[in-house]
Amino acid sequence: MNPFSRLVAAVVGAIVEAWSEVRVHRGRVLLSLIGVGVAVTALTVVVAAGGIAEQSFRESSERQGGRAATLTLQAYTQDGSPFDTARFGDAVREASERYDISYLSEHGYADQSVRFVDGTTTVAVQTVDRPFAEMHRLDLMAGSWFSAADETRLAPALVVNQRFWERLGSPDLRTHPTVVLRGEVDTVAVVVGVTPSPTYDTSPSMYMLAGQARALISPEAAANFGPPQYEAWVPEGIAEDLRFRLVEDVSAQMGDSVQVDAYRADYAEQQAESLAQVQLLVGGIALLVLLLGALGLVNIALVTVRARIREIGIRRTFGATASRVFFAVMMESVVATVVAGIVGVMLAVLLVKNPITEEFIGQGVSDVPPFPVDAALIGLLAATVVGALAGLLPALVAVRVKVIDAIRY
Repeated sequence: MNPFSRLVAAVVGAIVEAWSEVRVHRGRVLLSLIGVGVAVTALTVVVAAGGIAEQSFRESSERQGGRAATLTLQAYTQDGSPFDTARFGDAVREASERYDISYLSEHGYADQSVRFVDGTTTVAVQTVDRPFAEMHRLDLMAGSWFSAADETRLAPALVVNQRFWERLGSPDLRTHPTVVLRGEVDTVAVVVGVTPSPTYDTSPSMYMLAGQARALISPEAAANFGPPQYEAWVPEGIAEDLRFRLVEDVSAQMGDSVQVDAYRADYAEQQAESLAQVQLLVGGIALLVLLLGALGLVNIALVTVRARIREIGIRRTFGATASRVFFAVMMESVVATVVAGIVGVMLAVLLVKNPITEEFIGQGVSDVPPFPVDAALIGLLAATVVGALAGLLPALVAVRVKVIDAIRY
């Protein structure tokens, strides 16, 4: 038998022997292992639930500020005087083509009077381009987002929020419901999609394609919110370099009288950092509970070793080396905590992947991540380390037992 085979046989034999001893002394170690299993469950749940919560924070941030990395470009004059916004838009689009930016969207705000069945209401409007929905992870509860065909339709297309849709009587979008936009000349618009509204959002609002909005919304209504901005979704690794390049190129087109600025609009990184701090705190508490369970396991293991002094002495007389005794005693603790860790991880999976828990933790999450493998591995690793530490002291005590004293015991 080669050395590797002997090593494997020794390890497997030690594990089997350790498991047998754990079964014999299961009454002594059960209570301490319950504490270890609960701590492993808590530690695993913290890591796994943190992954779902992080996804929730990230998606919420992306809906508001865009995906990482989203650059927002804006232009203004020092004295607040108007400038050529069409030229600004052309300069931004030209620069985006130069740097191969696929996701670019105008983003502006305005007001628009809308005639409902129960009267005319001023509705908040966001003017966007088609890539906006992908950039901001926009969800729809009915219908669809703007398509290429919507850009050329005679009747402007609208994507409205749930409150707007309810004011219309919640019609089936397959019937192509329409609404009248008030102005110097009233315009009939078609509702093509509906976005969900949170409970606190009680007012109707809508999205319009920027090109159609410029033709319909009065300059006075648009001027109240300032000139439009442009958002570009770019790779994070080159975001800072692109930010400076875009500012330089667009500034060169606009001249010295117009100030051009660009900044990161997404806040996913800051939110992820805050979440990591919370995870670290709760994980520290779970680790403390794990260490307390280990202390109980140490006490039980010491009592067990003292009760087995005669057995250890007999083994030594039959040729068992000090290293074999040390490894056998330590493995008893490791095997016990690993079993407790496996049970703890299984409980954590049941808790985290429970539909009630997922709905509570991941409210608003469209892409719920699977149970993270690293959370299970961390739980098992923590259980193994605790078992090794808890078995170290009893193993040292067992090694120091003298054969002659053990036989007399």
